[in-house]
Formats: sequence, structure tokens, C-alpha cells
Amino acid sequence: MNKKTNSGIPLKSFYGPDNKEQPGEFPFTHGVYPSMYRGRLWTMRQYAGFASAEESNNRYHYLLDQGVMGLSVAFDLPTQTGYDSDHDMAYGEVGRVGVPISSLADMEILFKNIPLEKVSVSMTINSTAAILLAMIIAMADKTGVKRQALRGTIQNDILKEYIARGTYIFPPKPSMRIVTDIFEYCGKELPNWNTISISGYHIREAGSTAVQEIAFTLANGIEYVQSAIDAGLDVNSFGKRLSFFFNSHNNFFEEIAKFRTARRMWARIMKDRFGATEPKALACRFHTQTAGSTLTAQQIDNNVVRTTLQATAAVLGGTQSLHTNSKDEALALPTEESVRLALRTQQIIGYESGIPDVVDPLAGSYYIESLCNELEERALDLIGKIDNLGGSAKAIEQEYQQNEIANSAFDYQKKVDNEEKVIVGVNKFVSENTSSPPLQPINPKAVESQLARLKQVKTNRDQIRVENSLSNLKQAARKNNCNLMPFILTAVNEYATLGEISGKLKEVFGEYSG
Repeated sequence: MNKKTNSGIPLKSFYGPDNKEQPGEFPFTHGVYPSMYRGRLWTMRQYAGFASAEESNNRYHYLLDQGVMGLSVAFDLPTQTGYDSDHDMAYGEVGRVGVPISSLADMEILFKNIPLEKVSVSMTINSTAAILLAMIIAMADKTGVKRQALRGTIQNDILKEYIARGTYIFPPKPSMRIVTDIFEYCGKELPNWNTISISGYHIREAGSTAVQEIAFTLANGIEYVQSAIDAGLDVNSFGKRLSFFFNSHNNFFEEIAKFRTARRMWARIMKDRFGATEPKALACRFHTQTAGSTLTAQQIDNNVVRTTLQATAAVLGGTQSLHTNSKDEALALPTEESVRLALRTQQIIGYESGIPDVVDPLAGSYYIESLCNELEERALDLIGKIDNLGGSAKAIEQEYQQNEIANSAFDYQKKVDNEEKVIVGVNKFVSENTSSPPLQPINPKAVESQLARLKQVKTNRDQIRVENSLSNLKQAARKNNCNLMPFILTAVNEYATLGEISGKLKEVFGEYSG
């Protein structure tokens, strides 16, 4: 397609020396695809999950009607940590920060009348990723959607949980086993599913610098790849379905450089360290979310500006999909009005700004290229330190990454406190008289409905079949070379709950206390 400026000036696809690296070529500095957004815009996602599967389903339909290209599911804390909604440990947390999913019955409502063969689904789930993925597969099987047609991503990044987020269940070794089981199973059954989203987002939200975000994320990626190779998997096969998840923070040019740097570093790591040769196994494809930690409760309209700059940086950096935070997320779950504005931000960048008309518009910028080189040098230094500690998992056990992030977060906060780092509306340009915006309420009856459905599921299912499936799963977990996914899927199909499945695995693997 021929592109022109508003003045009618014809635009080439890419501006750079013909004899140098081109877009879509190793090491993919300029982008993972030759034409990037000239051929197809990034996938516009919006992250959502409410106190009930019904409410969440309504929001997904609303988002799709507004032009969202893919869904992104937020789960509540009990679901993330392997507890059913009726467990004592779930009390007070059911549906607070996302949707509660205790059984296949909840998942069936969550995606009711949503064409899974047409809409990609991203799920922010880690320790229980295998269970939620099994529910998606079971639902597709029941509704006649071919497994090969399923497109989406499970986060499935357990190492980041030990570093920055804390929603882990099992110790690192069995957790890594489950990750590689998912790699193997999806390679055979779900060829278009991204088996992991190696997340720098939460590392950055915990207080890391951009350098640390790159280094710790890629170091985790190295650990996953090595674990899969050790399990006998082909790097050129599973490597094609690896994806990443990055934060887009406030420093505009550094963030653009960060995305470009991560892409070329990962390509070189996969080629030089692991011997990958397939271009798709070398390419660092990633989702981006604007920085939740930069949203302020004060002067929330300022958050629209922050999100716009962060989203623009992500697009200029070549992201494959994007979520833009809503302005009111510092206060509550977003309203329909604020989430629509967040989506419109992406759409304006995509359809009005002209930014997508050229691949890597900032290629050749002296500043950007210098930042890329500096970021890469510093990130490689950190990866080298992690290697010397025995790799990411062993470094985590020694709390290396955790301490480094804590120090960075402390330094940042000191700069905010002494106004060396200006936060508009917070420590400078403060307004005393601010109105409170309307907020999205949490439905108090949603928890009652969730508990009633769970009780009904447990009453109506074949308990003997449930117990047999759970017993078989436990036996499989005791065997080192047995893929757990088929056993989890069988249990899910019998309406065994997420908590019951997690509980059986705990009996074998134990729990990690940090």
C-alpha cells in the first residue's frame, strides 16, 4: 500500500541504508516483520476482569463492539494462587482485582458467545496457567472450535513471580516442569498459541530501571529456554511460540530504545547461545502495557497524557500488541467511559497520527542508536552477573534480582520525595481543589452468585469421576517424565475445580514460602 503525508509526500516503507539490516531481518532491531504496521496494525487489547464471569463477559462484548482486536483477562488473587472462591484463604479477595474462575462452568460463562476461533485471548495467569489453559481447551472442544484455531497467550512466567509479584504456589523446580510441559503440549496440540509471555512488565512495576527490565526479563527467558532444551524439546520449534511482555514507562526515548534493544539482544541470545536458526524462533515478539505505576490518584486527567506518550513510545518501538491503561485505574477498576477513551488513544495513534506509515521511524537517530548501545551494554553486564550466580532461578534463590529492584525503587522514591523527579500534580503543580470522578463499583452480589454456582457445580458433577481424575493427576505428578497437561485437562472436563487440582499438585510438589 502506498503511503503519503497529509501534504501528499510519498513515503517509503523504511528509511535507512540499503546495505544494512532491514526490518524483519536478524537481529530484528527495526521490527520483527518487514512491513510492520503498514501491513497490519498492532493488536489493540484492553485488560479487563470484574467481580463475576457475567460482568466480565459483558465488558468483553462491549470492548469488541468498540474495536478491540484481542481480549486480555485479569483474574482475581484466589484464582492466581490456586484457591477456589469458597476457600477460607479467598475470603475478602473474590473478584476484587479480576474475575474469579473456580471451574470450567465459570470459564464457559466468561467467554459466552465470543468466537474463540476469531478473537485472540491473552490471560495474565502464572502459577495456575496450566489449569486455565486446560479450561480454554475444554471449552473449545465442547463448542466445536478446533484447537489449531485457538490464538492467544498465557503469561506462564513463574520466575517473575518469585522476583516481583508473589503469586506463586510451588517451588521453582516443579513450577519449571509445568512450564515445559505446557511448551511440549501446545507444540503438538495448539500450534498457534503463545505458550509463555516472559514478563518484564511486573519487574518494572516493582521498581526496576529500564536496564534491569531488559536484563532480568531476558535472563528469565534464558532459563526457560535452557529448561525446555534439557527436557528434550527442539529450540527451533518451541522458540517460535515464545513471547514477551514489556512495560512502557515515562521516559519516552529510553522506552523506545528499550524495545529495540530487547529485540536484538534476544535474537543474538537465541542464535549464539542456543543455536536457533529458524527466524521465528529468533524474533522477540512482545505485548506492551502502559505503566500502571505512573498513574496518579491526583489530577487523574493527567493520566490520559501519560498513557498517550507511553503508548506512542510502544508503537515507535515496534510492539505487536498493546494495552492502554485507563485514567481512573489508580482509584478503581475502569468505567466504560474511561476504558473507551483508553482504547480510542490507541486508535488515534493507529489511524490518525501517521506513525504506522513508516517502519521504525526513529531508525538512525543518533540519540536512539546511542541509547540502544548503552542499554545493551548495561543489560549484558547484569545478565553476566546472573550467569555467574548459576542462572536466573539460582540468582532468585539468592535474592539478587529482588535486592537490585528494591534498591532501584528506593532510589526512585527518594528522587520523588526531594523533587529531583517531578510528578506533575503530585509533588509539583499541585491543585488543592479536585473533584472525585465517578468510579466503577464492585457488585456486592457477585460473590454470592459465584459461590452459589461453585456449590451447584460440586453438587451436580460425578464425584467418582472427579476423584479418579485427581488421583491420576497426582500419580502423574510423581513421575518425572510425564506431561501433566492431559491429566489436568481430564480433571477440568470432569469439573474438578482449580483449587482441587492445585491441591493435588501441592501434595506432591509442596508449597514455596520464599
